[in-house]
Amino acid sequence: MAISLVYIKETLVLRRDRGLVSEIMLERMSGNDAAETAKIHVWWDMNDCRIPEGYDARRVRPSIEKAFEKLGYTGPVSITAFADQKETPCHVLRGLSSTGVAVAHTKSESTRSVMYRDMVEWRGQNPPPATIMIISDQVEGDFSWDLARLQQRTSYDLFTAYSMNLRSDLILVRYGNWRWEELLEEDGGEPLVAAGGLSSAMFYCKTCNFDCQSLKKFTKHLSSYKHGMEEAIDPPDTLICVTKTWARNYPATPEHATAKIHVLWDMNDCPIPEGYDARRVRPSIERAFKEIGYSGSVSITAFADQKQTPIHHLLALSSTGVDFSHTLSWVHYSRMITEFEKWTKNNPAPASIMIISDEVASSKYRSTLICRKLQESNYKCFLAYSARPFEMPVLVTSAEWLWESLLAVSETKRHIFHKCSESERVVASTGMFCCTLCLCDCKTLDDFNKHLASEDHTEEENRMTSHSQSFPGRRRQFKISNYYDEVGYPPKTKRMRKAPRKGFVPRPLRFTRR
Repeated sequence: MAISLVYIKETLVLRRDRGLVSEIMLERMSGNDAAETAKIHVWWDMNDCRIPEGYDARRVRPSIEKAFEKLGYTGPVSITAFADQKETPCHVLRGLSSTGVAVAHTKSESTRSVMYRDMVEWRGQNPPPATIMIISDQVEGDFSWDLARLQQRTSYDLFTAYSMNLRSDLILVRYGNWRWEELLEEDGGEPLVAAGGLSSAMFYCKTCNFDCQSLKKFTKHLSSYKHGMEEAIDPPDTLICVTKTWARNYPATPEHATAKIHVLWDMNDCPIPEGYDARRVRPSIERAFKEIGYSGSVSITAFADQKQTPIHHLLALSSTGVDFSHTLSWVHYSRMITEFEKWTKNNPAPASIMIISDEVASSKYRSTLICRKLQESNYKCFLAYSARPFEMPVLVTSAEWLWESLLAVSETKRHIFHKCSESERVVASTGMFCCTLCLCDCKTLDDFNKHLASEDHTEEENRMTSHSQSFPGRRRQFKISNYYDEVGYPPKTKRMRKAPRKGFVPRPLRFTRR
């Protein structure tokens, strides 16, 4: 069987008989996995993915089963088809039911939310290992957001099928994708009609909480006055995000209690407050972890334009083993993500990652890769930010802190860092200094500062800045940022302020709609 490589939205996949298989399946194919023989449940939106005219409805189940068998999944398959079944021809309902496909009636505008609610209930009753499949064009928005959070807590092998083009929403980790038309063309052999008559599967009316095993009773119910009244008075369901009620702080599990913890710290979003002893940062973070049961070794990398970081902060932080990564302000978020990817590759789960950043914590775009890694592997995630995000992050966390409150956690009786006299003296540097622009590592602060002041480094910075300005969007952002730097507007918020500005600050511009 020929296998060809294709790229979809920067995700490597395998093409295997017109079915798309994600790179995660490479590991699945190479060995036995408990999920391969576990149960499989399919939620099918018949409104989005219809049975083509002239297609034998009895072929749907064997086609789906054949597609899974080609990937090594041989567990029992259960399928539930959702739609306004008053619009579905009786011969289609009969054909589906004869092969054990359950039929669920919903109003068209409620199909998405009812499918999701049913899937959440099924997950609660069927723990992993198991596989779920969603056949729909509407796995996006709050559907994918909430499902991605569910997958971070309890991971199932997830497959999808769709009739339209593949969505650009990459927040969900999928083990495979199919085009609906191609999935139906899988050679599943002759349809296997279940023994015991034509009505071998259940029929459900989700509006009335009615179920039966007779097609005649089902169609009679859908045409009844009682059903009509229920549909008339029952408003369309909205999708309920079940994870929005989850707590933000959980005690350590035994396997993570002593595992490694890596901290990625954005010093621009969460700066050291004026007058705060930078040597207290590490013990504050470690103490916060200990309070919730985490005692594993902690490594910290601070990201910023380190030429703007005061020397005494660099000395104090490095004396406690904090590493530094120098980068430009407009790329430091991507550098943090790159560091996360590198660290998780070298430190397999169970382990924990902490993100200290406003942007990475709140932005769905910035946190996509982290979210995907949490779905794939058994990592725990922690967040800290200078101000709470307006919306709940897509990342499922074991604990979250405000940056100010986190810094106040340090031990009062003793410090992990070397105790100094009452003076500002600090011990020798133990942290590493890295320039991510030049890929240069330095062991001492003096060498680091010499590198940042060198002609080679300056040339590299200028080259990257010029490159960024070559893009129209970047050029506009660059001009705006320059203007803000010149006039001192907009002012920093109270939590974000590093130090009070001196001198005259112009009155903020007023933008008025007319």
